[in-house]
Amino acid sequence: MNEKGEISKINLQERITTFKEVSRGFSEAEALKEAARCLQCKNAPCSKGCPAGIDVREFISLIREKKYLEAVTKIREANSLPAVCGRICPQEEQCQMACVLNKKDGAISIGYLERFVADWYIKNCLNPEKNHPQSGAKKIAVIGAGPAGLTCAGELTKAGFDVSVFEALHKPGGVLTYGIPEFRLPKHIVDREVDYLQSLGVKFYYNYVIGRTCTIDELRAQRFAAFYIAVGAGLPQFLNIPGESLNGVYSANDFLTRVNSMKGYRFPEYDTPVKVGKHVGVFGAGNVAFDCARCALRLGAKDVHIIYRRTLNEMPARKEEIENARDEGIKFHLLTSPLELFADESGNLKGVMCVRNELGEPDSSGRRSPVAVCGSEFAIDMDTAIIAVGTTANPLLIATLQGLKLNKRGYIAVNDGFQTSIPDIFAGGDIVSGSATVISAIESARKAAGAISAYLRG
Repeated sequence: MNEKGEISKINLQERITTFKEVSRGFSEAEALKEAARCLQCKNAPCSKGCPAGIDVREFISLIREKKYLEAVTKIREANSLPAVCGRICPQEEQCQMACVLNKKDGAISIGYLERFVADWYIKNCLNPEKNHPQSGAKKIAVIGAGPAGLTCAGELTKAGFDVSVFEALHKPGGVLTYGIPEFRLPKHIVDREVDYLQSLGVKFYYNYVIGRTCTIDELRAQRFAAFYIAVGAGLPQFLNIPGESLNGVYSANDFLTRVNSMKGYRFPEYDTPVKVGKHVGVFGAGNVAFDCARCALRLGAKDVHIIYRRTLNEMPARKEEIENARDEGIKFHLLTSPLELFADESGNLKGVMCVRNELGEPDSSGRRSPVAVCGSEFAIDMDTAIIAVGTTANPLLIATLQGLKLNKRGYIAVNDGFQTSIPDIFAGGDIVSGSATVISAIESARKAAGAISAYLRG
């Protein structure tokens, strides 16, 4: 921590020129000092604030006793991915918001304590004992190796089932690997979390597109008794304005996948160039938008602009990420909506025509709707645009399953036990809820695992 009690970070110049993790996390002394602040409240409101129901009071108590392995074990009773969630969960809106110290000295840094013990495990428990499914255990196929798929696979394996995870891409992690930059979530952290699941007995198959490489009917013929669909919601949405097909326009999914999965940020060491111009505009203000903006800066952009139709108060990104972006020199254009992307004489992106907004009445999300101010149009020069306004369900797998019911928004419809209209198929994560937090996907996956277990045990 620095003199103000803030988590220390690598220096600013190093941050904007490399993809090194920005936050240094807690040292052991800092973790023990922070854990000592915990009041060990009897009713533990922090645990009630955690979507996954982690026993926060108990794992902090174990840290105070320097029982770090026991603390990790306690967290993993509810969350199989503590090193991930300790870094990227919005604790300030969940467990830390519920902390009784929030109104006095500041909430306990629960996320950083979770990260500390998870990282301790990664450094000190290099060869966890391998488990194997019992002979004759029922086989379950998990489709997708993102947060929901990984969590459900771990829970079902611990329950004694023979679990195989089928991932369409060449590495596990889903959004953790392909969507979140190295400076927020190092890839080796995701790899070690997957190593832990493999030590439990989970089997992984990559480059395996269910619905193309193999169908669910073919897996049934291989004696798979139940299926859990956790393919996320990876189909990008766009602004629906003129010029989105110009050279120099990316979807956030495409941009981040190039940067993350193919190590484009290490070109020419890795042969995956990512073209980023000198003047970059990012449309949107969620965590994905800020990830794109901060990647573009590190890839050599001279200036990067966040263009958002509401104010700072309505931004859905984490406060920490907004502050990091401001520190790094990202420019904000608030109460601004794009009207048209326009090109130069060669058909390459040259800029965007925008209009200024004022806030009107709240919409269905509870946020005040932006209303264009007549005659306030203006242009911003840019040669790269990144559209980060959300995603929706990818129909690739869904289209192959006859009888699978969807909800009004095109996501898979499930009952309270995450069972779909096809009895042996369950689903969870973003393909059910739409884009949400990692911890929400973990929560739904744990519930689905319980329902699948009950279904298979009759």
